Amino acid sequence: MDLRSRRRAPLPAAPLLATLLTALTLGAALVLAPVLAGSTGALPGSTARAADTTLTVAQARSSQGGASATVRGYVVGQPTSTDTVVTSGFPNDYALALADSPGETDTDAMLYVQVTSAWRSGWGLASNPDLMGTRIDVTGSLTAYFSAPGLKSPSAFALAAGTPTSSPTPTSSPTGSPTSEPTGGTGDYDDTYYASALGLSGSALEAELHEIISTDVTRLSYSQVWDALKDTDEDPANSNNVIELYTGDSVPKNTNGGGVDDWNREHVWAKSHGDFGTTTGPGTDVHHLRPTDVTVNSARGNLDFDEGGTENSEAPGNYADSDSWEPRDAVKGDVARMIFYMSVRYEGDDGFADLEVNDLVGNGSAPHIGRLSVLLAWNAEDPPDAFEMARNDAIFTTWQGNRNPFVDHPEWADAIWG
Repeated sequence: MDLRSRRRAPLPAAPLLATLLTALTLGAALVLAPVLAGSTGALPGSTARAADTTLTVAQARSSQGGASATVRGYVVGQPTSTDTVVTSGFPNDYALALADSPGETDTDAMLYVQVTSAWRSGWGLASNPDLMGTRIDVTGSLTAYFSAPGLKSPSAFALAAGTPTSSPTPTSSPTGSPTSEPTGGTGDYDDTYYASALGLSGSALEAELHEIISTDVTRLSYSQVWDALKDTDEDPANSNNVIELYTGDSVPKNTNGGGVDDWNREHVWAKSHGDFGTTTGPGTDVHHLRPTDVTVNSARGNLDFDEGGTENSEAPGNYADSDSWEPRDAVKGDVARMIFYMSVRYEGDDGFADLEVNDLVGNGSAPHIGRLSVLLAWNAEDPPDAFEMARNDAIFTTWQGNRNPFVDHPEWADAIWG
């Protein structure tokens, strides 16, 4: 039979009536659905948020269990310590204090909100002082900040009567002139290890970080560095290997040594820049020592860091000229943060030279390494990845007992030198 000419048999009266009623019901539901959605305040393409999921500041202060929540409150200042909230002259964009009243001055009635790097340009008080007195909604984890009731790791900011804003998208910038803000890192140690540094900037931040990362540190011998690197730079995909810094190759741990096909201990801050050698101290600090192919290590020598030159044939992506070395893109930020660490860690108060990053190349044996402007750009362009962060953790927990603050807070480089 031709399906195109086949006719349906008439439906009996009762089923026909039921079918019509069902159609009418479905049509009404389709007409009413947008109206009902509008009554909840939902916008097309958004998820409605029930009113009872938005907490007051008082409720958030009493619910510090780490759960995610949205808190509504007035911006009343910037916390710089547990008991101090400034209301003008904001030092940076790192934190907000919220309260249930716009005129609140009692810090015991405030919630301290972490403003992570992705949100600072739009919600930090140094950049947006007019936010003072504004009522906003913030979504994040209800957990202590500045050793006080807080909200950390925010996922959304919004004006209380408006639509949530988008997280600012970093823009690319010319090398040596970073206009995008560094991202990445972790706030896991803000309430403990870095508590005294939060809210600081410039020389005050540098001095406080120096004190933090120089306290209760285990100093390794140069021979112990071999074992440390086999742990800190272990290939996550092969526990028998380490990852070389400049080549990115995974090579057997037991091929360390001085042969042309071996890997050795690269001083990212070249040890001749300050003449500290390999005695216990800066010459054995694992935060800037990395496994590197012997031949490539020799090619880098004691060059400063900059861009340009001739590509290294054994380590493609790395370039050198007469006064500088450019590492491969995947570790440019790693290199920058190691240099920043050394500049802050060694200030000349422990029998070694005062190491200082500068904006020059060709520094020779002076206790300086550059080029600072390029290193700041690399820090922004190549944020910390899982490998670099795991390495920082291993050095802290197993080997030296201190952290590289610029891996945890890449933005601190700009706060000091930017």
